[in-house]
Amino acid sequence: MASGFDETDFVDGDFHAGQKSSFAAPSTGGAGRPPTREELDSRVTETQQRLMELKRAQEELERERVALEEARRRRTEFQTGREEMLQSLTRGVGFLEEAEFNARRDAEQMARTLGELREALTKVQSVHEETWTQENYSVELTRALTVIDNARMEWNAARLKWPLLNGPQTTEDAPPPAEKSAGLSLESLGFFQLCKLGLAFTWPLVLVTLAAMGVLIFILIGHK
Repeated sequence: MASGFDETDFVDGDFHAGQKSSFAAPSTGGAGRPPTREELDSRVTETQQRLMELKRAQEELERERVALEEARRRRTEFQTGREEMLQSLTRGVGFLEEAEFNARRDAEQMARTLGELREALTKVQSVHEETWTQENYSVELTRALTVIDNARMEWNAARLKWPLLNGPQTTEDAPPPAEKSAGLSLESLGFFQLCKLGLAFTWPLVLVTLAAMGVLIFILIGHK
């Protein structure tokens, strides 16, 4: 019969021993050993370098933040100014276009009125009374009156259309200023002034009463 099965026959003891020694080697070098001064200096230097890098990064981020804030402010200023100018310029252009249209229309109407007045003036100046004769006197007079009436119509129409033809306003049509009252208010008068005023109003009645009493006394004395 065959002998019993032994698992150790298939295990390489040297291979396992090498693996154990290789895994345990790093831990046996400095386990539990405090850091040396050189290691501490190295770590301090490394930490300071990292702090400097972080500080530079912070400063860079701060500059970037300031730049972004300035860009945002300028962008807001641009948008606000753009909207403001768009509204103001659009409104101004509209007003000026309307004013220009009205001015051009008024200028055209004024030029037309000026031409009509010049034509009427020429017609009035063309009337020469010294050329009339006894034979054509009535006809020429009728024609001249027609020219004058037409010129007057043109003139009145131009005055209605253009008030500047009426000249500066005079003070003749202005209402007269309110006249100051000659009498004084009774509330502003003193006692003696009121007495004088009352006497001035009642003295005719006093004279009539005295005269009537004198006549009555005279009649009574005469009867006795």
